[in-house]
Amino acid sequence: MTRRHEVLTAVVGAIAEAEDCSPQALSYSLAEYVETGALATLAASEHTEWELTFEVPDHTVTVRGDGAVLVDDVLRERLDAQSRQLS
Repeated sequence: MTRRHEVLTAVVGAIAEAEDCSPQALSYSLAEYVETGALATLAASEHTEWELTFEVPDHTVTVRGDGAVLVDDVLRERLDAQSRQLS
């Protein structure tokens, strides 16, 4: 899985974990709240000095260039650093 795809899966998984449900049970699409192409492009970047924060219903999500995915300031996922090299 490339980092571009991995970040989207990780974000949805992190939100679902915060909701205590499966990713398929979320009542909305990530694309309704953030430009998923831009997020994937950031995640595929070699640069790690970036942070993107956006809101979804009932939660604030932050994705950082170091691979951290936080929901409501709680670390929920960490992207594998090796996947950056595979993208």
